[in-house]
This record gives sequence, structure tokens and C-alpha cells, in this order.
Amino acid sequence: MMKLSLNVPILRVISRCFIACFLLLFSLTSFAEDWPQELSGDRGTIVVYQPQPEKLKGNILTGRAAMSLELKDNPNPIFGVFWFSAKIATDRSENTVTINQLKVTKVGWPDSTESDEKQFSQFVDAQLANSSFTASLSKLTASLTSAEQIKESLATIKNDPPIIQFTSILSVLLSYDGDPVFRDIDNSDYQRALNTPLAVIKKKNQAKFYLTSGHLWYQASTALGPWSILANPPADLKALIPKEEEQSDTPQVISAPNIVTATKPTELVVSDGKANWTSLVGGKLLYVENTETPWLRELASGDMYLLLSGRWFSSKSEQGPWVFVRGDKLPQSFKEIPPESAIGGIRTSIAGTDEAEQAVLDAQIPQTAAIKRSEAKLTVNYDGEPIFEKIANTQVEYATNTSAQVLKISGKYYAVDNGVWFVASKAKGPWQVADDIPQEAIAQIPPSSPMYNTTYVTVYDSTPDVVYVGYTPGYMWSYPYYGVPIYGTGWYYPPYYVGGWYYPRPPTWGLHVGYNPWTGWNVGVSWGSPFFRVGVVWGGGYHHHPRPCCGRYYGGGYRGNTNININGNVNIGNSVSIANRDHAKKRIAANPTNRTGGRIAQGHRTNNLYNQGVNKKRNAIKQPSTGKINRAKVSPKRANNVYADKRGGVVRHENGQWQNRSNKNWKTVPKQGTLNSPSFPNQQQRNQQINRQKPNNRSFDHKTMNRDLHGRQMGNMSRGGHQPIGNARRGR
Repeated sequence: MMKLSLNVPILRVISRCFIACFLLLFSLTSFAEDWPQELSGDRGTIVVYQPQPEKLKGNILTGRAAMSLELKDNPNPIFGVFWFSAKIATDRSENTVTINQLKVTKVGWPDSTESDEKQFSQFVDAQLANSSFTASLSKLTASLTSAEQIKESLATIKNDPPIIQFTSILSVLLSYDGDPVFRDIDNSDYQRALNTPLAVIKKKNQAKFYLTSGHLWYQASTALGPWSILANPPADLKALIPKEEEQSDTPQVISAPNIVTATKPTELVVSDGKANWTSLVGGKLLYVENTETPWLRELASGDMYLLLSGRWFSSKSEQGPWVFVRGDKLPQSFKEIPPESAIGGIRTSIAGTDEAEQAVLDAQIPQTAAIKRSEAKLTVNYDGEPIFEKIANTQVEYATNTSAQVLKISGKYYAVDNGVWFVASKAKGPWQVADDIPQEAIAQIPPSSPMYNTTYVTVYDSTPDVVYVGYTPGYMWSYPYYGVPIYGTGWYYPPYYVGGWYYPRPPTWGLHVGYNPWTGWNVGVSWGSPFFRVGVVWGGGYHHHPRPCCGRYYGGGYRGNTNININGNVNIGNSVSIANRDHAKKRIAANPTNRTGGRIAQGHRTNNLYNQGVNKKRNAIKQPSTGKINRAKVSPKRANNVYADKRGGVVRHENGQWQNRSNKNWKTVPKQGTLNSPSFPNQQQRNQQINRQKPNNRSFDHKTMNRDLHGRQMGNMSRGGHQPIGNARRGR
């Protein structure tokens, strides 16, 4: 038996699942000019230019960086290069990365004599040994352009299309997770549908069904509809909704949308009237402008394309059949879509664009934390005795009758809670933070299992007091796939019922999931004018310990206050998946839930699970160190235009061309194409220029250095790129 209650808006909870990533809003961050940085010592100052990563494995970053040594008794800087390995600590909500525990593996001084190199190296080693650099996370992401990239995509991701329905009437998708399941509501004559995000209520022993948002009411004679608007709902039913939960800032309904019902994975494509096709890219493409689903047609082939949960599907007509198309197999004309166009945001889902490249690189960056053993607690509740089911072709079993993600491996029990591993000798605990996990066994969990996202949570290191952990966007069900980010594994995970409780699983379809370069994943329910407040959660319908993947909904998300969606309270008409940068910004600003004193509120857009709600108590505020930390500070008077090449040479990019450091002077390197220009060209132009490069100047690796230049320029721009860098500071 359950008590009826109104909880937080369900789509606000749904929104807490989306990652990825977890990306920045529109303006440049406070770290817009955070390189180079300097360290001061008794002999002088070391100026370190933006590192050039070569590899990122877990939280260990290896790479190289240019530097200059400014000795107190020498007015001329001495340029050099050092190779390093270091640990990184990240905070996506603050867009910061801290590089510490740096180990210098090699030092080169092309600017000095052999007799001076030893003493220079000793000074540098001493200064860097306990140094710490804090900088922009987005800059690190962009600079990985030249680092190792993901070469293998997920082989067992499922890309079968869902059922795709089209309508030209403003509509909302009422999605049941299978056939509707109803349970009694305590102390009432009503029952609540357990397996749907919307509030569907049935009159006991009668064929009377109601749907409400808290503002609008509908009625039907079956759970599947058809639904019609209801002006005066039964007073005893309406009285069950707590008045204090109503919010005055919810947009009022202009017109009541139609309700479309589904019991299988479904996506609803809604246009505001007949589809209005508009020309783009010189007439090569058409797109439907009166919908919030990316819906395009290539004129040369006549094929239509839809973008759903980061996946492209193609067909000749709306009736289908729809066929999956990888992001790297789209027509060439897709890459020509201008970033500033009305659908510029979809460039993230087109492999080979800067936006897609940044999103894929972002998937490599872990969110890290130092967890205090004494503060990290976990209680796992089961319905009855624990029940475990074997994951096919692995040595892993998982618990099915709990909201927690609990694994049984070699007689031990492991659980993930908000990005932290716990371990116990018994299924019911007691639980303690795990400082060692069976990584190889966990890595075998396939995408067909609802436990798959746990494979993206890692334990890095530990001390007697602290355990260092991290997760990548895969934990949030976002994956790089052939050059683009996709959401969800595509597999359907059947729910689990026991008694009056419903254990949901993360879905791929039915949430109108979209991605843009500025805010990451966002959700909606359809397209249209301001819609009713979705998500009256009749609280008893869900287990009181929500599964970490789901919040209080059967959709992907995380327990607690994980809110990565930009809108908070999502309403129809607030999807920004296909918008350009300006349109997206206006749409977000127009939503009253995003306003604080006339400015866009960003506090609810936290992208770091470790910093949310009760999770904060687990964090070690000051991470243990082995000695005094020499914290680098920004050197604002110097240009961030000095680089280290792979051979240990020092080069810089000045006035649109490369210069080599030789004999304490800068010497211009002859150009190859126009890649040396300060403003980088688009992807197609870069490919053409690289193909035209001549074999001269073989001692200078134009291709690698141009790639490093491009990555650094992308890091200086707001997410989504293509904004002018501004006047660069000149180098010395």
C-alpha cells in the first residue's frame, strides 16, 4: 500500500542522467587565459607553457611542455622542453583540472650550452617535483586533439531503431515500460501506474483513467487512451496532490497537447503543423524548422535523416523502414552545416567536425575525487533476501531485487554509489569504501547488462584515510561511437517488480534525448508551446531507495541531485538539441526556472556527482600531500604561443606562422598551405590543406604542430567553438 504524494518534477529527475559531459555554458570561463604559468625559486622563475598531452590513462597524464627559465642573473630567458607524467584531479562543475604529483622524465635545453644543462635541469627538477598547476578542464580536453584518441568503438552497442511515430499535432509521449502496471494508493479509491514517468491514475474496479501534470488533467476509458482533456477532475483525486508542491514559475499552458501512448521503446517526432522544409548548405540539404527533432533530407539521394539519442537513422519516407547510419558515414554535405545556422548544434553528432571531436575527447577525461573513508557510507536494502543473477559470459552476478548496483565476484560483494566503489563480505554489508576492485572481471560486463555503466568507475589510489576515485561519462550512459557521442546502450532492460515496488532500468529511447556542444545532453517530451508541468510522481510507486542509474524514474539518471540538464524543470519547447549557440542561450534564459536576479542560474547545472547533495560530505577537502606544494600562478603578460615538438625542439606560433628557437633566436619556418594562420579553417579546408602539403621542411613536423595549434585554439573558445580568439598576447 502506498501514500500518494507529489515529488520533484519527473523530468527534472530524468535530466539528472545526462552526461556528458558535462559541458560548459556559453561564455569563456575564468580560466580563459590560464597559460602559461610560472613557478618561482631562489635562482629565478620557470615559465611553463600549456602542456601538450601524449596519453591519458585513468587519471595519469603523460606529455611534454615548453618552458623558459628566467634566472635572476640573466636578463634573457632560456627555453627548454620537459617530458612528464602527472596525476590529474578534475571538477567538471567548476571546469577545472589540477595537475600534480608531477614527475619529470626527460629535460631538453636546445637554447643552452652543454655545461649549463645539468644545473638547469637540477633547478627545474626541484621546482617541478612538488608543483601544482590548476587550469581549465576544457583546455585539457581540446589539447587532447594531439593525444591518443579512442580507436575502438563499442562493438556490442545496440543500434536498432525504436518505433518512430510522426505527428503534426503538438503532442506528448506517454511511455509505459511494458504493459501498464497498477498498484493501490493508500487510503484512497485509486491506483497508480508504476511504470511510467507521467502520473496515470485508475479508479478502483472501474474503467476510469486519469492523467495529470498537476495543472492539466486528462481522462480515458483505458490506460492506453485515447485521452481527452478534463476540465473538472474528481475532487477527492485532486485533493491528494499537496498544494505546497505547486510552483508559481511554471509556464501556463497555451493549448493542451495531445497524448500519444506507447508500451514499447518509441520516439515521437512532432511538428507544429505540417513539416516546414527549409533549404541549407547551398541547397544540398533540407531541414524541418518547426520541430525540435533533428530531421533532415539530402536532396542528392532523397534520403531523410533523424537524430535520436545521438544516433542517425535514415529512410526514404516517414513510414520507414529506418536504418542506422554511423556518424562517420553521413553524407559529406552534413559537415558543411554552418555552426551559426539554425541547426548548428547537431554538428556534435557529425564525425569529423570540431564539435564532435571535442565531445569524443571529453569522454576520455575522468571526473575525480578524494573520498574520506570515514564519511563514505552505504546501506543496501533488498526486498527480502538478496537475489543474484549471473551476467552471461562473465564471472559476475548482480543483485536484482535492490535499487543499488551490487555485484558478486569471487565470493565478495561490490557496489557502486554515485561514482564510488564499496566492498563487503556479505550481500547485506557492512559496506566500506573499496580501495581495490576486480577490474578485469568488471570490465567483462557487456552493454546488454544494466550494470554496464559500472565499468566506467575506477579506483586509482588510496591512503589509510582517503581513496582516490573517478568516473568517465560512460557511467552516465554517454559513449563515444565512431567519432560522435551517443546516449544509452540501445539495449532494453526489463524492469523488476516485487510486491508494490518497481525497479526501473535505464532506457535509450522515449526521452527525446539530444546533445549540443554547449550544454551536453538534455531531455524533453516533445515539441511545442509551453507545456504542463510534467512529472507528478505518486511517490509510493517507486522504491524509496532509487537505483543509482535511475533516480525515481525508469529512465537513465543517478540517485541524488545529479542534474546535468540545462533546464531543470523541462517543458515542451525547451529542447535546444538542434539550436545554434545564440538560439540555445535565449531558450535557456527564457525559462523562468533558470533565472536568478535576471541572470541565468548555473548552480543547478552541477556536472560533478561527487559535489552534489550529501555526497559532498564524503570528499576530502584537502588532499594529502607528501610535502609543501609549490602552486603555479598565471603569467598574464606572456603569450601562450610556445610549444615543444616531439624531438625536443622549442617552437612558437607568432603572427600567423611557425618559428623555431635556434641559437637563442626565433627563426621563421617556411609556410605549408595556410594552416599557420591564427584563425583555423573548417574541417574540410584543413583536410584539403594537409593533402596539399609539400615534402619540404621535413625537419619541421607541420602536421603535428598544426594539430597542437588547433587544439590550443579550440581550448581558448567556448564549447562549440568558432568564436574569435581575440587579440593574442605576444610572446617574448
